[in-house]
Amino acid sequence: MTRPSSRDRLESALARIRDPKGEGARACLTVYAEAASAAADAADARARGGISLGPLDGAVVSIKDLFDVKGEPTRAGSTVLADAKPAIADAQVVRRLRQAGAVIVAKTNMTEFAFSGVGLNPHYGTPGNPADRARIPGGSSSGAAVAAADGLCEIAIGSDTGGSTRIPAALCGIVGYKPSRQRIPTEGAFPLSFTLDSIGPLARTVAECAAADAVMAGEDFEDVERAPLAGLRFGVAQGLPLEDMDETVSRRFSEALARLAKAGVRLSDETFPSFEEMLAANAKGGFAPAEAYSIHRDLLTARGDQYDPNVRARIERGAKVSAADYVEMMRMRARLIRSMDARLSGLDALVLPTTPIVAPLMGEVATRETFSAKNMLLLRNTSIGNFFDLCGISLPLPRDGGLPVGLMLMARNGQDRRLFRIAAALEALLA
Repeated sequence: MTRPSSRDRLESALARIRDPKGEGARACLTVYAEAASAAADAADARARGGISLGPLDGAVVSIKDLFDVKGEPTRAGSTVLADAKPAIADAQVVRRLRQAGAVIVAKTNMTEFAFSGVGLNPHYGTPGNPADRARIPGGSSSGAAVAAADGLCEIAIGSDTGGSTRIPAALCGIVGYKPSRQRIPTEGAFPLSFTLDSIGPLARTVAECAAADAVMAGEDFEDVERAPLAGLRFGVAQGLPLEDMDETVSRRFSEALARLAKAGVRLSDETFPSFEEMLAANAKGGFAPAEAYSIHRDLLTARGDQYDPNVRARIERGAKVSAADYVEMMRMRARLIRSMDARLSGLDALVLPTTPIVAPLMGEVATRETFSAKNMLLLRNTSIGNFFDLCGISLPLPRDGGLPVGLMLMARNGQDRRLFRIAAALEALLA
């Protein structure tokens, strides 16, 4: 069957965005209907002439609200920056997407300033989870996950500082990728943490994520061939990542491990004392609060009352981090990254639940206390990948009508292409 044209696929996405019964108004904060139509028509003209700019030529793509687009303010999900000076240039990843022929349809909603794994936004509304609209989408790339899952775009570009591509992907039943952070430039993306920020895609398939990843990294794209599963060595991370799992996640994770073993994957239970050392380092305050406070302290003084109270409280924690503690955290992290890299040298990947719980109801995160507890649980497993500078992917597990659960694979820094090949094989196994 011939694939519909880029313009036809764009019109379908725009119709879903405009549907008053859908989540388009909450998921997409800016819609580029005119510019996207021109880009789609140009892609179709190239296709008719037998010309292709690459794997994203004509793909309908959304970008998170924290990316600079020339001529408009970069809100980062806030009202504080809604009247900021317009960006003088597109973010570097946006330029690469355009050069690759991507049809950018919208900027997507997000947790204000990307500082939460829950996905709430009191300023622009919170898009409902596609599996149950009364539940959170996960964050901070909340609109990105809902847009990709609901067909408002084909590929959504988000950011990941502690899990913000993988958490919403897991809770919304799609694929989310966090790259080795140095591969994709963060220039022109409003920062949360200079140390931990990375940029990654969310989509329905591993292949779509791999294509977007290659374009944003400026790498040649190769079709993702599935790695043979038999003989692969997966470490099942014990201890912290398996604590406090709800019944749905526990059952689905166990079922997935059984399927992996049956396919010939060599599973081994692995303990990591460095997880406890990570907690000890973060107990000094953490990189994200300290670095976010350095970014926001003047804005907080001038317009702090306009911040989401949950986000403001997390940022203000950074004021208490001393320079000495920050330096010590940096030195500890560098040592722990080296140790983890050596520890993983005998494994093809770590495997663990993306989040230990399914998407909570929005009412379950309505108070400061319940929000903080759920937020910590949602971020716990994914943040391991950011702290230890790994690459990671969340894959949806079979649902059988229930709520989505994500299976996460993490691999050594720089092993991105191999991780995509392994993920493609698991995607086929779990389909």
